[in-house]
Amino acid sequence: MPTSEFQFLGIPHIVVLVLTVTLPIALSVLVRKADSSVVTNGVCYLLGAILIVNEVGNWVYRMATVQSFSVFLQRHLPLHICGVALFVIVLALLCRNQILYEIGYFWGLVGTLNAVLTPQLEVGFPHYRFFQYFIVHGGIVVSVLFATWGLRMRPTFKSLLRSFLLANFYMVVMVGVNLLLKSNYMFICDPPHTKSPFFFAPWPWYIPILDGVALVLFFVVYSPFLIGDWLKSLSPKQSP
Repeated sequence: MPTSEFQFLGIPHIVVLVLTVTLPIALSVLVRKADSSVVTNGVCYLLGAILIVNEVGNWVYRMATVQSFSVFLQRHLPLHICGVALFVIVLALLCRNQILYEIGYFWGLVGTLNAVLTPQLEVGFPHYRFFQYFIVHGGIVVSVLFATWGLRMRPTFKSLLRSFLLANFYMVVMVGVNLLLKSNYMFICDPPHTKSPFFFAPWPWYIPILDGVALVLFFVVYSPFLIGDWLKSLSPKQSP
C-alpha cells in the first residue's frame, strides 16, 4: 500500500483519536473488574514496554535515516516536552510514584494531547512514522488516563502549580541546550508546522502566549477533580 500525506481528521487520524479514549477506558474496566495485582501490574508493564520499545525503535530509525549524527542530536533527542513526559509516565506506572504521575498528568494531557489532536506529521497511514508518532503521543495520553481511571491516582492543586513551574524551568534549560546544539527543542526558536491554533503569534511572542494558555489548560484538566471535591464538600456528612 503506498504511503500518502497525512490527512488531518482523515479516517486513520479519527481512528487514533477514538482509540486514545476507548483504550484507557477498556483497560481501566479490566483492572477494576479483575481486582488483581497481577493483572494491574501486567497492564502497567505492557504500556511501559510498548512506549519504551517504540521510543528505542524510533532512535534506531532516525539514526539509520539522518544525514549525520549532529542532525540526530539537533532534531531527534527525546527533549521535547512529549519525550520527557514519556519517561515520566512510564516510571509513574512502574513505580506508582505520585509526583511523577502528577507531572505526567499535566504535561501529558495538556502538551501531548495537543500533539494527538493537531499532529506535526508529514506522512500518513501506513508509514512507520505514522504508527511511531501516534504510539508515543497517544500512548502517553492512554497511560495517563489509565493511571487516573484504572489505578485511581489523581492530581492535586499543589501538583498543578509544581508541574507548571517545572515546565517553565525545563524550558529555560532547553534555551541553553538549543544554543549549544543549534536545535529547536520545545519549539523555542521557531514554531512547528502544525494546525494547532496556539501558534498564531510570531516569534518570540507565541512563547509567553503559550505559557499562559498552558496554565489555563492545566486548570481545565484539573477542573474535574476541583468540581468533584467541591461537590463532596456540599454533601451532608454522615454522623458516626
